[in-house]
Amino acid sequence: MANVVGVRFRNAGKLYYFAPGEWQPAAGQAVIVETARGLEYGEVVTGVSDMPDENITPPLRPVIRIASQEDTAHHLDNVSKEKDAIRICKEKIADHQLQMKLVGCEYTFDNNKILFYFTADKRVDFRLLVKDLAGAFHTRIELRQIGVRDEARMMGGLGICGRPLCCSRFLGDFHSVSIKMAKEQNLSLNPTKISGACGRLMCCLQYEEEFYEKVSREMPRVGRGVHTPDGDGVVVDVSILKERVKVRLPKGSDEFEVKEYPAADVQRLSGPIRPVPRPEPADQEEDEPDPEIMHALRASEMEVPDVDNDVALPEDDVPETAAAGEEPSSRPVCPPRPRRAPRADEPRTDRDSRPGRSEGRQGGRRPRPADAAAKEDFRPAPRPPRARADAPAPKPDAAQASAPRRDPWTVPEEYRQKKPSVPSPSPETPAGQEG
Repeated sequence: MANVVGVRFRNAGKLYYFAPGEWQPAAGQAVIVETARGLEYGEVVTGVSDMPDENITPPLRPVIRIASQEDTAHHLDNVSKEKDAIRICKEKIADHQLQMKLVGCEYTFDNNKILFYFTADKRVDFRLLVKDLAGAFHTRIELRQIGVRDEARMMGGLGICGRPLCCSRFLGDFHSVSIKMAKEQNLSLNPTKISGACGRLMCCLQYEEEFYEKVSREMPRVGRGVHTPDGDGVVVDVSILKERVKVRLPKGSDEFEVKEYPAADVQRLSGPIRPVPRPEPADQEEDEPDPEIMHALRASEMEVPDVDNDVALPEDDVPETAAAGEEPSSRPVCPPRPRRAPRADEPRTDRDSRPGRSEGRQGGRRPRPADAAAKEDFRPAPRPPRARADAPAPKPDAAQASAPRRDPWTVPEEYRQKKPSVPSPSPETPAGQEG
């Protein structure tokens, strides 16, 4: 345990602890303390009290003295000079064309150093700026880059609630705030409604988070089955601040009612959740179809003509499995397309007499018969039977078995090129007169 006093250097800021020593300052008094940057003028927030050692950041610096009237007048003089220092620093920033925004300025109590606070989107090289400021003020210069939260604290302003910003009035340290806090408090997730002047999530979301976490663990969730004084039901809404629950209860066979109960009167069901059955829609009589629509549907149906037995596939097309007593494959047979009968005034053109478009070409379409008699006798070519997986290999014919086997790499005799025979000249024929 250590004997300490709490001191704050600005209207709102972090609280620092110092050893009182021989002084016994009370809350609200001004003191002069020793810090890492020299002597500072601050205000006592908490009087002399004992604090555990783990809550103190070493080293624990002492209180020099309680501020006198001369010390207070010197502090006010330093505050008045800050406005001129900000004006001069802005002019120097414009001369160097630096992408930075000056937020505030602060003099130390002994005037040994001037601190300038600024914000920037990225790292800024201000070495030349520091040289110009040191030549203008003839003292040590320190530039510190701060975040948007610290900027809102130093600048001040009004929040969406209409009151001054918490960080500029009483808030000491910044605590982490997440979107999960807004969800647990059933707040709108619209960024404009849950963001503060700094553009980040409002710090006040953290004030009631501990209460919401504690109450939400004790109250049933939405959609859970609960037991009420009026029977079992399902939770449809929960009010954490009022600590009340709205439950949907069955009323009759197909009706429901919603009642509100205090959280203490509602008990969670220990067994499995039994959802309340929803009302089923009443049976509706089927309307008879419109006769005009049914007549149009019947007229649109195309009547398929009877298929002649001659057009069906022959019996040779049935696979071998059917011959063994197995059920043949039910392959659909496409009926021929009906043709429109020619009108009386239309010249008759026998399309069957014309040759096919691919007639005479290998692999083309087979031409149709010319006369009607040949058309009736027309039969499609039988398809070869399907080979079974377990069928034995076909045996060769006797002629093929007796024929000698030819080497596939040997050129047949009829394809060999024979050299032409040149007759030798006879002794009776003189040279050059062979013909």
